[in-house]
Amino acid sequence: MPNTVLYLVPTPIGNLEDITLRAIRILGEVGTVLCEDTRTSGRLMQHLGIKKPLLSYHLHNEHQQVPRLLERLEKGEIMALISDAGTPGISDPGFLLVRECLARGLGVECLPGATAFVPALLKSGFGAERFTFEGFLPVKKGRQTRLQQLASETRTMIFYESPHRIVKTLGQLAEVLGPTRPASVSRELTKLFEETVTGTLASLEADFAARPAIKGEIVVVVEGNLIPPPREPRPGREDRYRRAADDDDDDTAYED
Repeated sequence: MPNTVLYLVPTPIGNLEDITLRAIRILGEVGTVLCEDTRTSGRLMQHLGIKKPLLSYHLHNEHQQVPRLLERLEKGEIMALISDAGTPGISDPGFLLVRECLARGLGVECLPGATAFVPALLKSGFGAERFTFEGFLPVKKGRQTRLQQLASETRTMIFYESPHRIVKTLGQLAEVLGPTRPASVSRELTKLFEETVTGTLASLEADFAARPAIKGEIVVVVEGNLIPPPREPRPGREDRYRRAADDDDDDTAYED
């Protein structure tokens, strides 16, 4: 196994006590910490008492940063990648850098830790044995197509959404999946004003539409489609005999 040069380090999604001891150690040992927002990550590092160079790495500059970072990593520099909250690479930048590191034989290690969708899934009360993580739905192009594809999904579905789009998304989910489909909305997970509301998609849309303001990162969990698809009736014995007779008649007509 190649020596690790890049660590993916989960950070708390709200409560700072959710940082792991291993994460603290790794952040203290690496040479550079890659982060989405140096101000946000700087406050976390200050809380942990760790002083390290912070380098901006986010959705809008990752294609430009990756070649530069690979050059440094190939020379043996060790870095940690973190996001503003949660596990980097899950609806956050990280995939591109990891893929290129692995393609070049550079060691990558991912630490276990905080992520928003797991507590939201378990708090929903829906089946967690099989689920699909959808992340953020397409904002415009392909959104309706994706929703239509999910209409028959039998697994529990998990979505991330922003406060200013949550009402619209709940309405679209209700329209496509049905207004009575059970769902839950979790926001501000692990924070002081943590909230999880469970109901139907229609009732959740009405609830959040009536609120004067909505804050916090949001996770929507929707129960899968529990109605089995219609099955074609199996032919009975009389139907089989009739089909056989029809086939015989067709053969006779062909021979004539």
